[in-house]
Amino acid sequence: MAPVASQTSALLSTLSRRRFNIRTICGGRNGFAPYTSAAPSPAADIDTPLAGTKILETFREEFEIGSRKITLETGKMARFANGAVVLGMEETRVLSTVASAKGDSVRDFLPLTVEYQEKQFAQGVIPGTFMRREGAPKERELLCGRLIDRPIRPLFPAGFYHEVQVMASVLSSDGKQDPDVMAANATSAALMLSDIPWGGPIGIIRIGRISGQFIVNPSTDELSLSDLNLVYACTRDKTLMIDVQAREISEKDLEAALRLAHPEAVKYLEPQIRLATKAGKQKREYKLSMVSEKTYDKIRSLAEAPIETVFTDPTYGKFERGEALDRITQDVKKELEQECDEEGLKFLSKTVDTVRKQVVRRRIIGEGRRVDGRRLDEVRPLYCEAGNLPILHGSSLFSRGDTQVLCTVTLGAPGEAQHLDSLVGPPTKRFMLHYSFPPFCINEVGKRVGLNRREVGHGTLAEKALLAVLPPEDDCPYTVRINAEVMASDGSTSMASVCAGSMALLDAGIPLRDHVAGLSVGLVSEIDPSTGEIRDYRILTDILGLEDHLGDMDFKISGTRNGVTAIQLDIKPAGIPLDVICECLEPALKGRLQILDQMEREINVARSRNGRNSPRILTLKYSNDTIRRLIGPLGALKRKIEEETGARISVSDGSLTLVAKNQSVLEKVMEKIDFIAGREIEKGGIYKGVISSIKEYGAFVEFNGGQQGLLHISELSHEPVSRVSDVVSVGQVLNLMCIGLDVRGNVSLSLKATLPRPGSKKNASDAVQEAPRVWEPVDDVQEKKYQDDKPLDGGASLLSGTSGVLIRSAVECDEEEKSAGLNKKSKCRSYSESKSNAKSPIENIANSVSNDEDENNTNSQGVLNNNKSTAEAPLSVKKLKLGTEITAKVHQVRARGLVLDLGGGIRGMYRFEIGFRRDFEVGEEVKVKCSSFSSKGIPVMSLVEQQKS
Repeated sequence: MAPVASQTSALLSTLSRRRFNIRTICGGRNGFAPYTSAAPSPAADIDTPLAGTKILETFREEFEIGSRKITLETGKMARFANGAVVLGMEETRVLSTVASAKGDSVRDFLPLTVEYQEKQFAQGVIPGTFMRREGAPKERELLCGRLIDRPIRPLFPAGFYHEVQVMASVLSSDGKQDPDVMAANATSAALMLSDIPWGGPIGIIRIGRISGQFIVNPSTDELSLSDLNLVYACTRDKTLMIDVQAREISEKDLEAALRLAHPEAVKYLEPQIRLATKAGKQKREYKLSMVSEKTYDKIRSLAEAPIETVFTDPTYGKFERGEALDRITQDVKKELEQECDEEGLKFLSKTVDTVRKQVVRRRIIGEGRRVDGRRLDEVRPLYCEAGNLPILHGSSLFSRGDTQVLCTVTLGAPGEAQHLDSLVGPPTKRFMLHYSFPPFCINEVGKRVGLNRREVGHGTLAEKALLAVLPPEDDCPYTVRINAEVMASDGSTSMASVCAGSMALLDAGIPLRDHVAGLSVGLVSEIDPSTGEIRDYRILTDILGLEDHLGDMDFKISGTRNGVTAIQLDIKPAGIPLDVICECLEPALKGRLQILDQMEREINVARSRNGRNSPRILTLKYSNDTIRRLIGPLGALKRKIEEETGARISVSDGSLTLVAKNQSVLEKVMEKIDFIAGREIEKGGIYKGVISSIKEYGAFVEFNGGQQGLLHISELSHEPVSRVSDVVSVGQVLNLMCIGLDVRGNVSLSLKATLPRPGSKKNASDAVQEAPRVWEPVDDVQEKKYQDDKPLDGGASLLSGTSGVLIRSAVECDEEEKSAGLNKKSKCRSYSESKSNAKSPIENIANSVSNDEDENNTNSQGVLNNNKSTAEAPLSVKKLKLGTEITAKVHQVRARGLVLDLGGGIRGMYRFEIGFRRDFEVGEEVKVKCSSFSSKGIPVMSLVEQQKS
């Protein structure tokens, strides 16, 4: 029994210990408590094993290019990817990964996808979007993806049609290095590590030039000073891709830069090979989609002769030639269907395309003739037209052969520049070229979607070509947008966009340094099958779309007479020798000069846009207090002016930039700004003002943003005026001329100086030499200074023009009236009336617009009934006399009377009589008669119906 008891007690003790342990664990903080046993039992070690430390095997290569230390690292991140490499340069890190589909491919092309992404965490910033995360790919990301795609695509083996995806991400950025070239080199290293068949490695290098000295791997600060931005990709002995943005660099200097870039780019190859030797995978055996020799010979025997007949007939157009080739393909298809040749039907389209390529190449190399009958260096017929859409800011139409592009230019305010959200580069872009390739330009049906990689790439190439000849920002402060719409496509529409864009900019009045033209150069080569080297080749100038498809190279070159501004090279074979590439620069220059001659015959200087529909831009200088008053609370007043006028207002420190679509819009917005902020008062200047009060000797006028001036009775008309109220009334809007300042600094205004003299059609203001107020067109940006805190310039000259009448201020006039013993009650009433007529600057703007409309209204509301006459005539101040009967409208209903709208912008008043009262409504028409005038010159009316009753 003892052994049983001992076993039972041992089991109970074990169970109780386990229960104790469980309770202790559950009773600790947040449900868990630390284990407090001094010596854990062997059973506890078995139940809760400790986590081991994972060791990541990392492989690393370090090297130096252009005084920059570069590292290649693999094995630490993205270990499941087929290939993954982190490339670092200083504090910038880029991760590139590659993956490939494993299944059998059923396509007849290589579905290669390259995605490049710059997330804001790489520079320690949270995205400013509503969702606080990155959205669709930006233009820069699409362009960097194309930069990676173009050099790696030609190196995949023929017949390899498995899906391949490349994803490049910027992990960190110090802003000193552009990550695009780093991502391309990291992608090459990742492909070398993977098991994907690929003919690399490749090296990509960036070259700049400052003060004639070439710089390898320049920083972003150095690139801002450089006149060359060359990105060059190559294998050990052949060129794969070239991308250039330059400021009219000569062909000789460009060739020197290319020959410097090649050995520098080759320095990237050895580190990739060493890294692949350490950590690379063995290349897998992929199934290649290749046509058998027997099937190829059968299809060639059926299609070669009719294809050669089509290509030797130069009368065929693009679509006629395409239809004829399609009929040949259908005829071959019928033959194969009759023979039940499944392999031939599977590879039919690819094999027929190969036969076409061989026929075209044999004819070009052997006979020196192209499919459209041109010589190898001949440019297609050109058509140039500038200003074909005259209502736009600028427009042009350019045709080269069947390729046609329409370009339009739109000018905007500096504040309308595009805001860029990228890790490197400038924060804004004021010159944009948007390229559009609609389906109708190739007679196809399709739908428009979002950003297209091809459209973004072509538009950016044309934008870089034109950017080199734009005037500096001080001379061209506005934002420029070019829309390049492809109307018809038969080869090199991007270079046609450059030509059309250059003409459109000149048509818009942009003073370019020189015309820019571009064209595409092609290459047709004969390869030695045993060595893979080029045995013979021909260079083609201005290639067709068919020659681009069947040839080896599309070398787009644009520039001026002085040099190259942009280049883009794309090739189809696995590299072209650099000597052949440099040889293409000379025929490209000859063809470019021919196009420039034709463009200069159409337009060679910037147009002077003096028409009413041409855009206007004006920069005004104000103090910050005045600008603050113009903007209003939260920008409300600025938005109100923009909505009412259609102009755009950009505000910067101490300046205001106005952009209007034409002269009338600019005048309208200037009028509103003058009412709010005013402008510098000049002798002879014309100003719009509002009569604020009337005195016996004249009228006080509020003008120029709240300033006061005196309109003396002698300056009302060329004829003698006995009473001021016969000519003007309170609230009336007038155009007045400043005729000088008196000794006390008060402004003297004149109405008669703006009126024609009796018996003469010429304005009296012609006698005063007034500086004309002309707003310059866009090619001459006008800048005026308005300083609120400085005295008027030329004050002495204004004093010299002082009139013979002593001009007094409104306060002095009131004191003199009081001393003359005028009626106190009348004065109080006139003071309250003047206070009711005082308006804020915003109200003055609205009233000025409405008053202008009332003054220009030919059908006045008021109907004169002088001497019982019922004839209708427009009411004016001169026609309003005692006894004049008028049909007026009730403007306001007050406690003691009515404010009446007499027509022509004139207001009158009617006082309720004692014992007589009736209900009036605003807008009601009443028959009234002018019975008297108040001391302010306001007409006092009486009801005609009341008198008759």
